[in-house]
Amino acid sequence: MEETIGYLIGGGLKEGLRIRLEVPADAVQEGSFLVCDSGRWRYFGLVTDLQLGATDPRFADEQTDRLQPAIRQALLGKTLYTTLTMYPTLMLDRGPEYGQEGYREYQEKLERGEIGPQPVKTVPAHHAAVRLADAGDVADIFGGDFVIGHTIEQGHPVSLDLKRFIKRSSGIFGATGTGKSFLTRMALAGLMNLDVAAALVFDMHNEYAYDDIDADKESRVLGLKSLFAEKVQIAALGRGALVRGNAPDFTLELALDDFQTSDINLLSEALNLTDTAAVTLNALERDFGPKWFSRFMKMEPGAVALDPESGKTVPAPNSVAFWARQSNIHEKAAEALHRKLSLIHDRDYVSQSPASDAVTAIVDKLENGRHVILSFGKYDADLDYLLVSNILTRRIREHWVRKTERHKSFGDAAPRPLLIAVEEAHKLLSPQLAHQTAFGVIARELRKYFVTLLVVDQRPSGIHDEIMSQLGTRITGWLGDDDDIRAVLTGLAGRDQLRGMLARLREKEEVLLLGWGVKMPIPIRSRRYDQQFWDEMRRRPAARSRTIDEINADLFG
Repeated sequence: MEETIGYLIGGGLKEGLRIRLEVPADAVQEGSFLVCDSGRWRYFGLVTDLQLGATDPRFADEQTDRLQPAIRQALLGKTLYTTLTMYPTLMLDRGPEYGQEGYREYQEKLERGEIGPQPVKTVPAHHAAVRLADAGDVADIFGGDFVIGHTIEQGHPVSLDLKRFIKRSSGIFGATGTGKSFLTRMALAGLMNLDVAAALVFDMHNEYAYDDIDADKESRVLGLKSLFAEKVQIAALGRGALVRGNAPDFTLELALDDFQTSDINLLSEALNLTDTAAVTLNALERDFGPKWFSRFMKMEPGAVALDPESGKTVPAPNSVAFWARQSNIHEKAAEALHRKLSLIHDRDYVSQSPASDAVTAIVDKLENGRHVILSFGKYDADLDYLLVSNILTRRIREHWVRKTERHKSFGDAAPRPLLIAVEEAHKLLSPQLAHQTAFGVIARELRKYFVTLLVVDQRPSGIHDEIMSQLGTRITGWLGDDDDIRAVLTGLAGRDQLRGMLARLREKEEVLLLGWGVKMPIPIRSRRYDQQFWDEMRRRPAARSRTIDEINADLFG
């Protein structure tokens, strides 16, 4: 049990509770986890502000160096003092004391999990003692199965419940250089180690699969493939593709028939398409159906033939212009679209007849206990990332939806929970694109079909507010931009109290946990992605099949 640091002197639920400190001000920091016992209730909260006070302003203005040490110490303890503001977040019914009426009934409910922390709805009494949370308090509130970090002051372990974490989409945020990639590696490693879900990772910058070098320390960093061997399958785009000089476990190609016109509309900015391109795409889909892309690319731009009647040159029957005239489409617009779509058609990973179906290859591994990291290799342009990730995610989501519907309707086995990790999420979930991409659909559907997102981004303000509000757990490092801070706190209670705390995180290692996946917000010092962590991840826990009750709780709970 931690020693008392002060006592309650005022405040309320909205403005926070005011605590008079009985210890030196530098013994407590913003973000400290506090506990206050009052009657049957135990209150949990965070320090959001510290203020210096004085019973008489004259003593605050005058230097005390001239006074004797005993007098100066008495002044600092009584006349000059420090108060802090505690933002109360949770309250827990401690139940009757041993031997009192109802004690046994309370203990039985506690064992069954029927009693636990709940949102604060009242306040403790005046002069109630306040202390720093001890290891037991931290374990009561953050007692999950995966240690993500430690409290900043006492170093008590803070754990995530990964089964709860994956039930809703989540996000990892932070400015460039704050360690987002390391946090993401750790979260994915925990998920893979405990096997709570299948993971599909769209690795735009080739950071997660194979070993890397820590730029700050010039030391080797193990990739997820090194940690989990065959449990992690590495995919690359195009036949013969390499990922940082390594041969992947398998390669992927997209068939021309995989493309929908909506996939091309998403690339309007990357391809510099005009407004008329959408009209042309609609006409192609109307005329050729699912085969529109292959039929269109077989047409020859600029091909002409001689009209035997007039002797003039006219568009050849196999030309783009000939189709455009037949379909009442502007010829120049159709030919311009053909030229721009050639940038996609000529990619090595796009084929008329792929050796295997890309989605079938990925789904087969995800459903059979594997995790898949798709490294983009040399294809690190926005065009490739937007196109490939959206097409694959749309089709994989459709597979999970079909399997979930069969589970609901006919009692088939429930699909394995799937988490899809996406970097540079603002490029896929911007206000302009969020309603068009498969990722936007998944974020809004939550866990209804056992598929959730892990979005990783340094610019959360670029993600649609509706999507941000749907994210359950948010793990965020330092953010220097006010708009990014506002975006991370979208849809959360206590935004005003948390804003300053988030802005004053250290740029490295300190992160703020908040959202649905944790019972209360808390700043922590994140774990290091080092040898100790790797050794822990290599120790495989015993595999356990999910019960029917757990499956139904995931789906309907």
